[in-house]
Amino acid sequence: MFSSDLPDTELLKSLLEPLLEDFQYWFERSRHMLETQTIPFLALEQQTDLLARVLTSQQEVATAQMLFRVTQGQAGIETSVLATWHQLVTECWHVATRLRMEQSTEKGI
Repeated sequence: MFSSDLPDTELLKSLLEPLLEDFQYWFERSRHMLETQTIPFLALEQQTDLLARVLTSQQEVATAQMLFRVTQGQAGIETSVLATWHQLVTECWHVATRLRMEQSTEKGI
């Protein structure tokens, strides 16, 4: 029997699958930046902490993706968790933008 309390699986899939893929993409880019770049405006502890949060979030997203697939789209994710990931991606974007700006200033571009 259909319950109106259950999420529309197709709608959930069409929204959540690409969103989780986007999070993985941006966390991977951020991880690469934090592992390979010296970020002069971050203390080593800050960079290490940011990298640790990115790695943890990558694992959380991977787990969410796995559960979503295993349950055939019946599992959702709390909005607060999505908001936390979004805030972290935004923080990484700010770091990357500032790093690019400082690098281009150093090169005189």
